[in-house]
Amino acid sequence: MSSQSKATHCAFRGLKAGISVIGAAVLSACVNYAGIHSDKQMAKPQYYATQQSMPSEGGHWPTGDWADQFGDAQLKALIDEALNVSPTIEQARARVAAAAAYSETAKAATLPRADASYSYTRQQFSGTTYVPPPFAGSWQSENKGVLSASYELDLWGKNREALKAALSQLQASEADAQVVRLTLTTAVARSYNQLARLYLLRDIAQQEIAQREQIDRITAGRIATGLDTEVERKTAQANLATSRAALKAIDGSIVTTRYQIAALLGAGPDRGLQIARPTLGIGDEVRLPDNLPADLVSRRPDIVAARWRVDALTHEVKSTKAEFYPDINLSAAIGLDAFGFGRFLNAASRTVSAGPAIHLPIFDAGELRAKLKGRYAEFDYAVATYNQTLVTALSEVATQLADIRSTDGQLDDAQTAQSAARRADELALTQYKAGLTNQLTVLNADVNALSADQAVANLTMNRRDQQIALAAALGGGYTDASDTNDAVGLAATDTARSSTASR
Repeated sequence: MSSQSKATHCAFRGLKAGISVIGAAVLSACVNYAGIHSDKQMAKPQYYATQQSMPSEGGHWPTGDWADQFGDAQLKALIDEALNVSPTIEQARARVAAAAAYSETAKAATLPRADASYSYTRQQFSGTTYVPPPFAGSWQSENKGVLSASYELDLWGKNREALKAALSQLQASEADAQVVRLTLTTAVARSYNQLARLYLLRDIAQQEIAQREQIDRITAGRIATGLDTEVERKTAQANLATSRAALKAIDGSIVTTRYQIAALLGAGPDRGLQIARPTLGIGDEVRLPDNLPADLVSRRPDIVAARWRVDALTHEVKSTKAEFYPDINLSAAIGLDAFGFGRFLNAASRTVSAGPAIHLPIFDAGELRAKLKGRYAEFDYAVATYNQTLVTALSEVATQLADIRSTDGQLDDAQTAQSAARRADELALTQYKAGLTNQLTVLNADVNALSADQAVANLTMNRRDQQIALAAALGGGYTDASDTNDAVGLAATDTARSSTASR
């Protein structure tokens, strides 16, 4: 038998003996995770009462282009620009890339590793230690080249579970990126709707200025005929100046809102000045889709991200548990080692090594148990975060729907009030012009008409804003396409059950 075969045979005999020793040692080892567990579980959406607040209405889930329902081409262009240019999106992409790189690192730990090295050392050896003559006290040049390989058997799945955890974290990062996209598109749409609100209020303010200019002219005529005094004239002029100041305030708000939209686009403030006046339509009829809230867990990217984080912690718990068991690493190396260059490539300079390396934790002052407790605490936190995210999502959908229904009712009454207030304002102005009433009556009617116009405008814009918020609350067209949704949910339960059984 060759020397290399003998070395290999001895290595496997050593490995077999080592595993036998480990088997006995494991039974008597002091380090264990007895008593460390978690009983936390992810809540299921059907556990929550939602039948009254979120009734089935045969509606459709929003699609990715949900903003198109308002029929404004400029809004669609602004959203596309934000998704392509905004630094917020770039940040999300970078986080996904970092998670992908981490998963690749975790995958590398499950595969064999090979390395090559070379070193050259010029050294004077001591003449009074273990180095014998003729090298003792002399200068020597050592050349050493080694090709090595190693592989961790991962008998207990530590590295495999770490890889699964990294892949789940990658899925969570990708869902987080969708959260960023949805948040950004919603912010652009709502800011754009605010710009539309300001333009509508500006129209009302201009109409109010024209109305009060007319009152001022009528007052001047009544003074000439002795029906009014200078008091009424100054009052009319003060009201006109107030209306003009209100218009200037709205113009200032329009400019700042443009700047806000430009910031959302990831552009300079001048970009906002190029935005034309919005031409938003009413949008689609609001009806909730069926199978709420069950389908919401795969339609909301924040819920999906929270669920993947629970799955990641499930695997991290298992990976940490595997650290309580022995590690077995196989390694082998072959190389050349010689003094001087002349003998470096000789067969006699060859070095060969192979064998297992075994590590078994017996006493670590509680380090591993503390680490596992920390993992379970992170798992409990992830489960609680998921449950809270689900509760928040259900509340957002119900709240936005209730706000829309309430606004619809208010809008009907507000439009009735607007029609009556406008008619009263017209009659008061006609009577004032004819000398049948005083200025106070006209001003009161004018203020009521102004308030009614503003109320209808604000309710109309609130209704659209709530519609945008509802589309976002329903996920904004996102759908989790993974086939492991149920498995993720079961993983958390299995972890809780298996950990409880280990007490």
